Amino acid sequence: MDLSAILEPIRSDLEAFEKRFQEVLASDSSMIYEITQHLLQKRGKRLRPAAVLLTARACEDDRLFGLEPAVAIELIHTATLLHDDVVDESELRRGQYSVNHKWNNTVSVLMGDYLFAKAFKTLVGLKSPALYSAISRATEKVSIGQLDEIREMRNFTLAEERYLHIITNKTASLFAASCQAGALSSAGGEKYEGNLREFGETLGIAFQITDDLLDYLGSTQQVGKEVGKDLQEGKVTLPLIYALAHSPALEREQTLEYLQNGYSKESFQQILQFVDKWEGLEYSRRKARDLGEKALTYIRDLPEGQFKQSLTGLVQFAVSREK
Repeated sequence: MDLSAILEPIRSDLEAFEKRFQEVLASDSSMIYEITQHLLQKRGKRLRPAAVLLTARACEDDRLFGLEPAVAIELIHTATLLHDDVVDESELRRGQYSVNHKWNNTVSVLMGDYLFAKAFKTLVGLKSPALYSAISRATEKVSIGQLDEIREMRNFTLAEERYLHIITNKTASLFAASCQAGALSSAGGEKYEGNLREFGETLGIAFQITDDLLDYLGSTQQVGKEVGKDLQEGKVTLPLIYALAHSPALEREQTLEYLQNGYSKESFQQILQFVDKWEGLEYSRRKARDLGEKALTYIRDLPEGQFKQSLTGLVQFAVSREK
């Protein structure tokens, strides 16, 4: 599924977004300018601002009121990535050196703080308590999800329910806020607000499960980071959770011993074979697809047209993407 084709109906909106995003990032600080130029070299998929703009347009917003919330949400998302890279000691982000690797951890943390400040300055300017509440609550949930993820590092008895709770906070909450913000940015969106929030959350969970699958099945060139890195860092995700829960006791114990005492990136293939054998990969694919189908039920009452079609395409992309 070609993302550029999916987003074609809002191409001019996304161009306006990029222009406004760069305006908000402008600073008299030469160092901030240097870092922002580095960040803008690899811009990512812009899925969250696209979700804001698509849902706003689907709710028949014809004045681009969703632009500022889209900018604020992307600033928050970028800030969390900068902080994530420090926690994970990442060298790569989107196929280029991460800020913490190119500069240092202190710079990455402070730049993240700067982006958070810019985001909430943007939100205050909207003078919309509902938007401010939705996005600030999502930001709180992201932090909770990140902390819970750290707490559960190398917990190889992690239950699927707990995993889903973590990724709902860490990833899906910002997708939910994006789609809710689209509704709140449209005069006709109030009646769709609740369903669009649920749509965004379900889409976000499916997106993260697919992301976790790519840590097993992707390539460094596709994913933009080293494959198997999540597991190296001790992150326990759905493919492994399912395989451990459904494998025979002896194989499970052998694998657990291996994970706890001897796992390294050189032996990643052995874990991959175990996860594949006990259907962790197939179960995760199926789970993502089922969530995608569920997400679509939340937008069936939206007005028919190209924007609703693009939201459908966004779901298909989230569950079938290869990067």
